[in-house]
Amino acid sequence: MSGNDTVRWTKGYTQSELDRAQRRFDLVFPPDLIALLRRKRPVDGHDWTDDRAIRQALDWPFESLRYFVENGRLWWSEWGRWPSNARAREEKLREIISRAPKLIPLIGHRYLPAQPHESGNPIFSIYGIDAIYYGANLNDYFEREFAGWNDKPWPAKIKYIPFWSELVERFAQDRNTS
Repeated sequence: MSGNDTVRWTKGYTQSELDRAQRRFDLVFPPDLIALLRRKRPVDGHDWTDDRAIRQALDWPFESLRYFVENGRLWWSEWGRWPSNARAREEKLREIISRAPKLIPLIGHRYLPAQPHESGNPIFSIYGIDAIYYGANLNDYFEREFAGWNDKPWPAKIKYIPFWSELVERFAQDRNTS
């Protein structure tokens, strides 16, 4: 990372703060995230001691996808027929998202999947159907976040995460065909 990282990082969390956050939000942080957050945390990152802000960040992927469902821009054929009312569409989307790995907010709308519970999970930028990989893993993500998103080549293969990787792939196809 660059020499001015000290401007972008602040002191890390205590283990008890991280344990509390995981219990409070029913999450299990992957080991690389625990190691990072114990040493340091991004100044612009989500504050795991601010329950209200974390709850909003945790709700964002669903809420932003719900917006695209309601505007008729998101509904995969394998989900069945498009329900005729908003409540049924919301319930179906909630059921689908509940089966996907939970996303842990990092900075803004950048997320690390909690599953698999191992180091090296990719980072997603989720803004409704505008879903992209923002890092091949946690270290790669922070290098890209601070130094430039495309300043280095992307790895040939990024770990597949159920639902979220498919969202990225389908959105990329839509972008490439439009």
